[in-house]
Amino acid sequence: MDRVGYVILYVTDLRASIAFYRDVVGLPFKFEDAGYAEFAMHGTRFALYERRRAEWLVDSEVALGPAAEVAFVVDDVDAHAERLTELGARILSGPADRPWGHRTLHVADPDGFVVEFAQEIPRRRSRRPARG
Repeated sequence: MDRVGYVILYVTDLRASIAFYRDVVGLPFKFEDAGYAEFAMHGTRFALYERRRAEWLVDSEVALGPAAEVAFVVDDVDAHAERLTELGARILSGPADRPWGHRTLHVADPDGFVVEFAQEIPRRRSRRPARG
């Protein structure tokens, strides 16, 4: 395996989540069908699925978020922070420079999933080589 095909978040209110990712995050909306919504992304597909419908898919109750994070790489985290604040997004942290080479901003989506905006900056810490 060498790529991720989809990231799908199971959400409580599909309409509210579509509005958040389209109008607040700024993702280009592609389509909605039968409790599933997808955004027009390059590479990995990003989608939402109604949590109540997902339970038949996994044959058990689907737990509520925020046990997940979605990260989007952006050119200017500070500009996104200003825009998101103006839109009333719930800011969790940042903008802040991280030692691994990102300036980050974290917000919460309607289900409490963490949404990160990350701008690449020079690393302040080196990586350890993989063992194996």
